[in-house]
Amino acid sequence: MTTGTGVSRKEACSPIESLASPKSIMKIGTWNVRTMYRIGKTAVVAREMRKYDIYILGISECRWAGFGRMRVQTGKTLLYSGRVNDAHLSGVAMLMSRKAASCLISWSPVNDRIIMARFNSCHIRTTIVQVYAPTNDAEEEAKDVFYEQMQNVLDKIPKHDFVILMGDWNVKVGDQQDGEGVVGHYGEV
Repeated sequence: MTTGTGVSRKEACSPIESLASPKSIMKIGTWNVRTMYRIGKTAVVAREMRKYDIYILGISECRWAGFGRMRVQTGKTLLYSGRVNDAHLSGVAMLMSRKAASCLISWSPVNDRIIMARFNSCHIRTTIVQVYAPTNDAEEEAKDVFYEQMQNVLDKIPKHDFVILMGDWNVKVGDQQDGEGVVGHYGEV
């Protein structure tokens, strides 16, 4: 028997696990993988994720077209969002451990640069937004559109959620002090 949302009554009544509690340690990471559009690359990323004991891994530049959800061989769940056409450029994804996937409430593939997932946690919900920002060399319009879309996503997140905004911001690290002085003395050129 199903409910109005298409979920079985048993699934709707079963409690969702908790992603984190105040005393638990949970590792979350973000990597730019340059591409996952090669055979075996997903397995390599999943293996590295397991090696570092990461619960949720945000991935930038996965280069997959379209969007979707799939289980990988290791039992992990992959959410991805890429370009609608067949161009294998940009793209973001989230790779989750079994425990993290069991805590997933909802997710949204915004576009090829932004993906959002909401998780159940002890006492509060957690929303993670993975981004792949345009480089500083991109056209001003493209950068403005990206930051507008990101702000729209952030505005839609419930006010009481714990928000993690992560990803590849395409910043340049260096020790130059030109202009506004935003770059510190700690980067290497």
